[in-house]
Amino acid sequence: MTLADPVILSGAPGSPYTRKMLAVLRYRRIAYRFIIGNNGGVPGLPRPKVALLPTFYLPDATGTLEAVTDSTPLIRRFEQDYSGRSIVPSNPALAFIDALIEDYADEWLTKAMFHYRWAFADDVAKAGAILPCWRGFSIPDEDLAKASDFISDRQIGRLRYVGSNAITGPAIEASYCRFLEAFEDHLRQYPYLLGHRPSACDFGIYGQLTQLAEFDPTPMSLTLKLAPRVTAWTGILDDQSGVEITDKAWFDPDALPPTLLAILSEIGRVYTPVMLANATAVVSGATEVTAEVDGLAWSQQPFPYQAKCLRALREDYAALPASARAQVDKALAGTGCEPLFT
Repeated sequence: MTLADPVILSGAPGSPYTRKMLAVLRYRRIAYRFIIGNNGGVPGLPRPKVALLPTFYLPDATGTLEAVTDSTPLIRRFEQDYSGRSIVPSNPALAFIDALIEDYADEWLTKAMFHYRWAFADDVAKAGAILPCWRGFSIPDEDLAKASDFISDRQIGRLRYVGSNAITGPAIEASYCRFLEAFEDHLRQYPYLLGHRPSACDFGIYGQLTQLAEFDPTPMSLTLKLAPRVTAWTGILDDQSGVEITDKAWFDPDALPPTLLAILSEIGRVYTPVMLANATAVVSGATEVTAEVDGLAWSQQPFPYQAKCLRALREDYAALPASARAQVDKALAGTGCEPLFT
């Protein structure tokens, strides 16, 4: 396989990270071959260590194909492998803010996605009926019913890692509504989160919204009611291959608009306390994460992967040139995100 060959990936329409990466490939005009419904296992191709969606099949240092998952490192790899139409801002301070918002999408907004899908009867019914069909619907009804039960039981069981439960539900729902209102306000003036061209964080947000705004009944209705621009934005971000851009279209990190600062403040309000509490629990070996989110109690099972995400962000922050770190500190001042890096 060479860079001239199509990138091979397997995934499913119900996976926000699959949708995220497909949109990235389209925008960056990277040729790809998409295999639907194999959950990381494709005949003749290597299996991933952990079956996650999407799974990419990319050459290692020896040219041998290997199964690769995790959307954020994949975006960075494609930045190195393919030139043009970058989705990582050239300014290091803005690139760091981009990474922070992308991680909020991947690790916090996904809590809303899982919560709404598996905590509401109408949403469970739709997901249970449709998700197994995306793995193959030309099977007997009884087999499809078994697949539906299997997927529903497995995903509902995973809520303990996501943090969706009777205690955390109100905080997740209130945060999603505030995010919608803040993003709707931002879209009144700007087409993308960081200005007039898409960044990695746009695709991270988009991935979660493909489910929240376009698939699951409860949040889909809520999104349309509170933020019609967000619903429309999700639809058009699916394929941005026709958008032409210039490097001057990104924001100046020294002059971020109030609408973006409002989104950063929502990140600081909810993502910060949970990520910090989770990291503490993972390091200490605790069996439960406890925190206070927006004045509400938070309790969930520790999630080591999210501790890894915070560690990566902190390493990126520490590696910033002093001038860029000062710009980041200025941008985040008063947002509630500061404790993540102090």
